[in-house]
Amino acid sequence: MLFADLRGFTQLSERSEPEAVSVLLRRFYSCAEDVFFPEAIIDKLIGDEVMALYLPMYGKLDDPAATMIEQSRELLGRIGYGREEGPFVEVGIGLDYGEAFVGNVGERSLYDFTAVGDVVNVAARLQGQAEGGEIVASGRLVDRLSEPIGERVEVSLKGKAEPVVAFRSSVAA
Repeated sequence: MLFADLRGFTQLSERSEPEAVSVLLRRFYSCAEDVFFPEAIIDKLIGDEVMALYLPMYGKLDDPAATMIEQSRELLGRIGYGREEGPFVEVGIGLDYGEAFVGNVGERSLYDFTAVGDVVNVAARLQGQAEGGEIVASGRLVDRLSEPIGERVEVSLKGKAEPVVAFRSSVAA
């Protein structure tokens, strides 16, 4: 599960023309689509946020955890992190690995194909902990990598009874 969210979007929207904001969002969404497909399914565009699902049974995902890290880094690179000119927008990424219900939820005419479960909530909350240019990955995801990434931290997440082990890594702006 991956969430990538723009930082400072509310303030940007407040001081920008709506059309300029839509151009920026289209550029961000285009970067996400170029990087994530075909390994991930972009489940939702939630305002200034992308929610992506990595489903091993739907593609060539021999190593989903490594793919998620690689694609997160690639997204930040496409946005401009690590380049002299810097990013065109600030983005933070949260990742988690685990089981979720994936399918349609809702009743009658209000159906939504999505994922639900603890893994979704943790990834979303970890994204909220990420600064611009950072990836915050759960310990559950990092445990599946051949070597740890970033700095180990314990974070208190809204709604979670206990702190969550995560790893924070950043891409130089």
